[in-house]
Amino acid sequence: MGRVVYGNQMSLDGYVADREGRFDWAVPGEDVHSAVNDDLRNVGTFVLGRRVWEVLRAWDVMDLADQGDAVRDFAGIWAAADKVVCSRTLAEEDLADAPRTRLSRTFDPDEVRALAAASDRDVAVGGPELASQALASGIVDDVSLHVHPVVVGGGTPAFPTPVLLGLELVEQRAYDGGVVGLRYRPRA
Repeated sequence: MGRVVYGNQMSLDGYVADREGRFDWAVPGEDVHSAVNDDLRNVGTFVLGRRVWEVLRAWDVMDLADQGDAVRDFAGIWAAADKVVCSRTLAEEDLADAPRTRLSRTFDPDEVRALAAASDRDVAVGGPELASQALASGIVDDVSLHVHPVVVGGGTPAFPTPVLLGLELVEQRAYDGGVVGLRYRPRA
């Protein structure tokens, strides 16, 4: 049985993008990118919000010739996984050239849990809105955050919907540039 996992990069004050929608301050170094790849290596399905999918779909067409090992590694992880894009605004035609990708009009926590239960691979929830819904519904098995040493003062919060959930810290690691990796599991 697979797990439902959520991971993201965020600022020290809890944002995944600043007020202008930028997240260039969170571009991971090779060590952080490799750690994220390790977190995602067992993912068989990405369930993503529209904005996150629009960023990640660049991996479908990226020229990997001049990229580092971690970037090429993630390209393989991305290409091998199925993608479900949760969007009320995209049309089926918007996904026509996106390999292994289908559209869902809603985020259904029961469907996501069933995907994980029916597989030996994990299901990764991508995007703060979906992550908040998944955490609130109690389906998330693992939360992995990479906190960057920057305060952006506002923008897109890592957890935009209020949810009360006790977490147990199971791993912490320091990376180059002052980035801290934190892994949590929900308390039983």
